[in-house]
Amino acid sequence: MRKVIVGAFVSLDGVMQAPGGPQEDPRGGFKYGGWVAPWFDEALGSAVDDMMGQPFDLLLGRRTYDIFAAYWPYRLEDHEYEGIANKFDACAKYVATHHPETLTWKGSHSLGEDVVEGVRKLKQEDGPDLLTQGSTELLHQLFAADLVDRLQVMTFPVVLGKGRRLFDDGSHAGAFRLVKSSATPNGVAIATYERSGEVPTGDFGQDVTAAELERRRTLV
Repeated sequence: MRKVIVGAFVSLDGVMQAPGGPQEDPRGGFKYGGWVAPWFDEALGSAVDDMMGQPFDLLLGRRTYDIFAAYWPYRLEDHEYEGIANKFDACAKYVATHHPETLTWKGSHSLGEDVVEGVRKLKQEDGPDLLTQGSTELLHQLFAADLVDRLQVMTFPVVLGKGRRLFDDGSHAGAFRLVKSSATPNGVAIATYERSGEVPTGDFGQDVTAAELERRRTLV
């Protein structure tokens, strides 16, 4: 069974929008495009390489697919980026799109009209894991359907205030287990989480006072 692995650059307040550059995704008046670059260092580059060190296919929303298709196929001979460029070029790209006829990058496939069902079917097939990049709208569907198996999150020490976020209110409640963590010299926290069941709850066994009962009553 294939796993869905979310690879995400996020701000402290959970924003994912336009990490790569000012013109990447200015929707909604977002003005901080390119917020990742100032924090990038050798350690972060190594973490990205590790994330892509195992075989994978890409799972992409249409906007992220278009960004990638306009960039990575043209970096195959670029010494600085050819490693990732060649991996992206060679792998299968599964895309959430209403216009499959316009998927021109080699190895591209539509997820079909029902994106969630398309991902479920892919997970049941043999093959490499399915790695997401960007694609917040697709991610929200995957989180709502509880299809994400692993999160590889790189959290940058910056608050962006507004923008498209990793999670929305439709996410399925669930627990994740931290399996690996580190930090770069520039302060980027790198954490890998794996899905581990439902949300555990509990209390600290304190006596319930009359004041506490009144507080609860006023919440209703």
